[in-house]
Amino acid sequence: MKYVVITGSSKGLGEAIVKQLLTEKEIAVCCIARSRNVELEELAKRHDVPLYFFAYDLENVDHIDELMKDVFSVIKDNVDSIHLINNAGMLNPINPIDKITSSEIISNLHVNLLSPMIITSEFMKHTTDFSCKKRIINISSGAGKRPIYGWSCYGTSKAGLDLFSQNTAVDQLQAKHPVQICSFGPGIMDTQMQEQIRSTDESNFVDVEKFRAYKNDGHLLPPSVVAKVVVDLLENESFPNGKVVSVQDYLTS
Repeated sequence: MKYVVITGSSKGLGEAIVKQLLTEKEIAVCCIARSRNVELEELAKRHDVPLYFFAYDLENVDHIDELMKDVFSVIKDNVDSIHLINNAGMLNPINPIDKITSSEIISNLHVNLLSPMIITSEFMKHTTDFSCKKRIINISSGAGKRPIYGWSCYGTSKAGLDLFSQNTAVDQLQAKHPVQICSFGPGIMDTQMQEQIRSTDESNFVDVEKFRAYKNDGHLLPPSVVAKVVVDLLENESFPNGKVVSVQDYLTS
């Protein structure tokens, strides 16, 4: 049985990834999100794929170890491969740093950086003796590579996630049964996050018109297209271990 653990599974790219996974054979999916997605659960039943849902708010980093114990309680002995997709993300706050509260900064870094770091750590602890294929894909952003007005928290957290992925790959060189890991930029997708960006006041985000133009000019990628790239990477023999890659690296023009 192949197992995939995914955070932020209830909407956006996470939802699209789960839908793609449900077309696979001999697979079980462990979904972590704040709210359940009934459509996905019904789709899993139709495809006869085990889908386990774990309700959890990743702003609460203090009990992720207990969450991961619950996740691994449903993972049985016949594990052919086991993968983790750290997809959950939080854009807010969109504002210059001097207009942001300390609690907003903490919430953003908890969701975008601390939670995937801790989940990765717990995943590795639980699978240390697993000799099967083990891969982690951390969903990053181009915002982690360049400064964007009003996005200091989001961009910083994604830059940190990129370096964390690279560093973890170096750590795993010494492991008996190493986990492969990469950071993956999904590009600009047609999701609720983009809706949130387009509705932002220009005084908080001076580039808002540029993002409205992405939508109007048809430059947004469908989440289903990005999801297929992510799922294919899980089994690709040329997995970009220790690298920071982009969806554009895998799309043909």
